[in-house]
Amino acid sequence: MRRSIRVGQVEVEQTALPGIGLRHDFTTRKGQRVGVVSHRTGRRDLVIYDANDPDAVCHTVKLNDEEADALAELLGAPRIVQRLNQLHQQVEGLVSVQLPIPAGSPYAGRPMGDARVRTRTSASIVAVVRSGQVFASPGPDFVFAVGDVVVVVGSEDSTSEVAGILVNG
Repeated sequence: MRRSIRVGQVEVEQTALPGIGLRHDFTTRKGQRVGVVSHRTGRRDLVIYDANDPDAVCHTVKLNDEEADALAELLGAPRIVQRLNQLHQQVEGLVSVQLPIPAGSPYAGRPMGDARVRTRTSASIVAVVRSGQVFASPGPDFVFAVGDVVVVVGSEDSTSEVAGILVNG
C-alpha cells in the first residue's frame, strides 16, 4: 500500500513493505530520489536511487539503532534551533530557555514524565542536550541525568515555573 504524506514542505511517499516494514521516499529539489526503509526489527536503511531508474537503488547504507539516532541528531538538532528561532519571530510572548539539571535535582535519575512539566506549567520540553548529543522531542520515559540541559518552550512565566520544578520539585 502506498500513500503520500507531507513532512513540512516536502511530499513524502510512504510504502508498506509486507514482512519488512515501511519505506519513505522523497525527491530532492535537484531531482535525487532518497529513501529510508524502516525494518520491523528496528534497523534503518538509507537508500539512494539511481537517477536514470527511480525504482533501482544504487546505494544503501545500513544503520543500527545508534547510527540511525546519531544521523537523526546530526540532521535534526540544527533544524530544531532554526525552527525555535522562527517561532520566536512569529509568536509574541513565546520564549525558549535552556535549563540545566543540577546536582540535587529531585528529577535527576528519574523519567521526564515524573516532573509532569506540561501538565503543571503548559510549557513544553522540546529537547535535552547531554554531553553534546541532542535528544529531540524526548518522551516521558526519557531519564534525566545531572548536567543535562533541558530546552523548554513556553511563556516567560511558564518556563520560569519549569526552572523551579527542575530544581525544587
